[in-house]
Formats: sequence, structure tokens, C-alpha cells
Amino acid sequence: MTENLIEIKGVTHAYKTASGPLPVLDGLNVSVPEGTFAAVVGPSGCGKSTLTKLVAGLMKPDSGEVWLHGELVKGPRKTVGMAFQNPVLLEWRTILDNVILPLEIVAPKMSKAKCVARAMELLDMVGLVGFEHKRPSELSGGMRQRASLCRSLVHKPDVLIMDEPFGALDAFTREDLWQTMRDLRRAEPFTAVLITHDLRESVFLGDQVIVLSGRPARSQYVMNVDLPEDRTLDVLFTPKAADMLHRLRDQIKIAQGRDVEAHS
Repeated sequence: MTENLIEIKGVTHAYKTASGPLPVLDGLNVSVPEGTFAAVVGPSGCGKSTLTKLVAGLMKPDSGEVWLHGELVKGPRKTVGMAFQNPVLLEWRTILDNVILPLEIVAPKMSKAKCVARAMELLDMVGLVGFEHKRPSELSGGMRQRASLCRSLVHKPDVLIMDEPFGALDAFTREDLWQTMRDLRRAEPFTAVLITHDLRESVFLGDQVIVLSGRPARSQYVMNVDLPEDRTLDVLFTPKAADMLHRLRDQIKIAQGRDVEAHS
């Protein structure tokens, strides 16, 4: 039986506002087995990004526990990689130096040659060899996001957390990056939590899709994605994928408090 790398147990969290506490999570329970790509979807503002911050140790829950690799998360974890909608690359550093940055922090004794070799290995996987000495402003949005993914994976984290990393890109670039992410996982298997509003993205990339309820969020529905591991974009046009998307869309409508027509 595969060990759960991430365990979120009965987590409750509320933000302090001028008008009083704003409950965001309410007894949330989520399990992500090691090696699983978990996509998290739900209504806007339901607490998806809060979930990622709790897993990364960037904030603490009001109650409940977050466990990572059998250890209680009490603060920021160096073994977590993070990728955001904005690549947040440092303009005064080259693409290569941006990718190396996490190694400088978590492995300061690692030789520069080994850091460069590791970074170039990833840049080669995403098609950025030849651009490693460019500045971020010299690259397209999709290329910058590829570099951001390399940076988040360069130190071989236990888990990669992605908060809508493809949301700001055009449709064609976004689909291209889905395939890049698929290829990265094939080359270097890792556990991931992806926050997304795109149901097609969740089905294409995910091994499981977790649907959160409306705020304050609970785990409403978990769907295992029964599609080939080596999937292509064409799989999204198959009856099986279409059925999954219908089911997820119905669950989102339920989370929004709207009636749905059930799909058998």
C-alpha cells in the first residue's frame, strides 16, 4: 500500500478581518499518496491557496494538523517546491542563476559545477537549453514559466506545490506546458498538489482530483483519474474524459449551491 506523503487532518482556518473572523477551511481532511499528482479544484475563494500555504508550512492552521512524510508541519519546509501563476524570476539574474537559486539556499555546500549540471539537466528537459544566459525579460511568458518549474524542482523536493501556474497563459501555451509537466513527471517522478480552475487541466495532469466545497471548505469529492499515464491531449476528447469532466462540473455546481442534472 502506498504511503500518504501528505495528510491534512481536521484542519480549520479563518482569516482575521475588520468585521470579524472569515472562516476558510472547516475540518478539512485530505490525503495525497506518495508519487501522486493531486489536482485541487473548487469554487473561487473556497480556500485552495490557503491549503497550499498550510502544506508548505507558510501558515499554521487554527486547529487540526498537517503532516508531510510522517512529520508534523510546524513551519516552512525546505523540502517543498513551489510554483505560482507569476514566475517571480529575478531580473538581475540569468535564467540559469534563477534556476540554481534554491540550491544556494538548501544546499550551500554543493559545488557550483554540480548546481549548474543539475539546472541544465532540467532546462534541457523543458527545451530551454540555449536560453540559460538570457534575462527573464528576454523570454516569453511560457518560457519564463518553464524556467520557474525548473527552479521549483531543482532541489528535488518531496512535494511540488503549484498555485495556478498556467492560469495567466494563453490556451495554446497552457496546453503545451501541460505536456511539459507530463514529461517532467515521467523523467523524475514526484508528488504534486496543483491548484487550478481549469477542469481539463486537472484531468490531464492529475492522478486524483480533489473537489473542495464552498467556503468554509471541506473535501467534498475525490475522483481517481483513470486515464493512461502517458496521455496526450487527444485523451481529453475521449468519452471517458468527457464523463469525468461532467462529473467534476456537477460537483463544482453543488459546491456553489446550484442544482445539477446527475450524470450516470
